[in-house]
Amino acid sequence: MHFPVDITIGKAHIPVHFVCETLAYAIGYRYYTYLRKHQQDNISDHNRIIIFIGAALGGFLGSHILGVLERPDLFTEMGWVYFMGNTTIVGGLLGGLLGVELVKKQIGVTTSSGDLMVYPLILAMIIGRTGCFLAGLKDGTYGTATSLPWGVNFGDGIYRHPTNLYEILFWICLWIVLLLIERKHQFADGYKFKLLMVSYLLFRFADEFIKPDYFFSFGLSSIQLACIAGILYYYKVFIYPSKIATTYA
Repeated sequence: MHFPVDITIGKAHIPVHFVCETLAYAIGYRYYTYLRKHQQDNISDHNRIIIFIGAALGGFLGSHILGVLERPDLFTEMGWVYFMGNTTIVGGLLGGLLGVELVKKQIGVTTSSGDLMVYPLILAMIIGRTGCFLAGLKDGTYGTATSLPWGVNFGDGIYRHPTNLYEILFWICLWIVLLLIERKHQFADGYKFKLLMVSYLLFRFADEFIKPDYFFSFGLSSIQLACIAGILYYYKVFIYPSKIATTYA
């Protein structure tokens, strides 16, 4: 396979990464509206819109801020173009979480708003990471060099960990596990989203060790520090695991 993968239409070349990213948003949102239509939602349409705005703004800022902090050695290049060109999913999720919690506090919503987004979010992540993989080296989400038989040559002659594919596999496994749990148990309010966040943050913390990131002198990267902060925020998942779900009668 030749990287990056583009769609050629006449003389035009459309990056598959852009197509996948667009599809991730579109299909993920359509899946969400389908689930909301067929499941009970205790949050009104008006409040849902406000929560979405909070999530979007928080996710945008969080993604770009942590994306910039990912390479502190390049702070001298700081500018609008540099800020807009650096993003990370971890920052987007944590920033979106902060934005949602602040908005919910202002409008008085106490019930969980994230559970309904779990499966649409997983589907969107799978589609988006597929685009990251097909983008090759341009996307910057590849892993370090490896001699393992499934190493991928993204075009520079070096076989690397396909960390994009690792993440896709993670999302598929998480989706299956959550579905299996729901067959026999009912998640407590908000805990399905909490499990998604904690699981992903733990995965990313480990996954960063096989990425060519900037690591501080104490051996961790900015993304790993953000992962630790997010995991500590959800400490109750570890302290009270029995409250995650109840068995169906």
